[in-house]
Amino acid sequence: MLYAEACSKSFGAHDVLTDLSFSLGEGEHAGLVGPNGGGKSTILRLLSGEMKPDYGTAGHRGGALGYLRQEAGLESDNTLLAELWLAFPEARAVELELEEVAAKIGDGDGDLDELIELQATLFDRFEHMDGYRIEARIGRVLDGLGFEPDDPQKLCGEFSGGWQMRIALAKALVRRPENLLLDEPTNHLDAKTRTWLSEELQEYPGTILIVTHDGAFLDKVATRIFDLRDKKIETYFGNYSKYQEQKANRLKDQDQAASRQEREFVKQEKFIERFRSKASKASAVQSRERALAKVDRLEHTRKEAEVNFRLQATGRTERDVLMVKHVGHAYEENVVLVDVSLHVERAQKVVFVGPNGSGKSTLLRIIAQQMAPSEGVVEWAERARPGYYDQHQDEALDPERTVIEEVRGVAGGKPDVELRTVLGQFLFTGDSVFKPIGVLSGGERSRVALAKFLIQPTNVLLLDEPTNHLDKTTRRKLIEALTHYEGTIVCASHDAGIVDGVATHVYEVKDGAANEVLARRRLEAVEA
Repeated sequence: MLYAEACSKSFGAHDVLTDLSFSLGEGEHAGLVGPNGGGKSTILRLLSGEMKPDYGTAGHRGGALGYLRQEAGLESDNTLLAELWLAFPEARAVELELEEVAAKIGDGDGDLDELIELQATLFDRFEHMDGYRIEARIGRVLDGLGFEPDDPQKLCGEFSGGWQMRIALAKALVRRPENLLLDEPTNHLDAKTRTWLSEELQEYPGTILIVTHDGAFLDKVATRIFDLRDKKIETYFGNYSKYQEQKANRLKDQDQAASRQEREFVKQEKFIERFRSKASKASAVQSRERALAKVDRLEHTRKEAEVNFRLQATGRTERDVLMVKHVGHAYEENVVLVDVSLHVERAQKVVFVGPNGSGKSTLLRIIAQQMAPSEGVVEWAERARPGYYDQHQDEALDPERTVIEEVRGVAGGKPDVELRTVLGQFLFTGDSVFKPIGVLSGGERSRVALAKFLIQPTNVLLLDEPTNHLDKTTRRKLIEALTHYEGTIVCASHDAGIVDGVATHVYEVKDGAANEVLARRRLEAVEA
């Protein structure tokens, strides 16, 4: 089970959680929802033991814990298979000891009878740990997550960012721990893999707490929803759709009750004001004043703050903005792009779609001149001012800097008052601009990265999965801003909202090629 009891956590002067209590029983599956920066990831860190509360207790009971963070955290020099074996440290230790004993037996090094007896003991221990079926379990999870048969022997560092997150997810799932924490597990998954994961978690016997903005996913997996607002949790029973229905009814009832109370207060205050000076009514007036003083005022529901920003192109480019000519690229033996050519004109909005690892990010990085292609050339218009937003842009932020310091570093000497105006559009107001990057949630870091990116003068946006880690409102606002942007966009995305709502041209990157797809095939290409 997972639990928090009277738990409080602050970062400096910023209170994130206050007197928080909840529990999730054995075998229950719950979603944890709420605005970015509300403390969802902090709760997961507290439950995992990675972070300690200032007051109260939090943690897990009844078995092992698996934890998927928003960062992959892999050893790039490990093979995929070796990385997943790290989920079984006890079995791996026995396996290594067996290899050592077998080598000694083969070399005749030591007492043979003792070595054979030790080997038999280790075999029994390994079998008791179900060690002989571990690679079969690993294979089943990797297959479900879309890996190819030869992928287990590849180094983790050879995989794209999206596939590295799949490795981290596989590592959390494969041991099937009794308690499982998942922080944004669907961010880098296509539709097929999301379906497999939802089916896997539906049948999962352990306790699961999932942080995600994917309501459709929670509809399939969750039977409870924890709604984190204003440092407190409200519990709803049922899936995400049931939660939305119940919450809407609760907020409606709260508003109606607050309105009824306001009308009653007005009525009583009118009576008090009318008869205050009459001696014959003094007792009644005092009685009503005392009654009003004891009443707890009900509050109307408050609309949550939303990001509010626009994207403005700086200057006008030539008609022909970008030419990609016969570009190819390979990572050693892994060929990802072959003879790719593109012609992008002013104000076009080009979106690359395709499976994770197909080369979308590689092509975008080559276009952004973040890396040189193995062959071919990229030619930019003279007046083009491209800006590149990496899908892991938030990970490049300095955790020791404050929010405003991070943005100031790319602002070209703009005054802090202007920077604070921009940050306010991304919900960093007042003293929150002085929060260290290291204490921000994944969604907050994404907003800082977006603010930092957009404050720079550009007329071409190069975007790699820009909606990852964003809550629904920020995602919607970004898609609206991209739709109305007057400059040129080249974007790699799985997001159907970008493909259908923003793109003027869609290219499917697959099998080394980049081919334009018809509008009616756009969504199919995204979901492939």
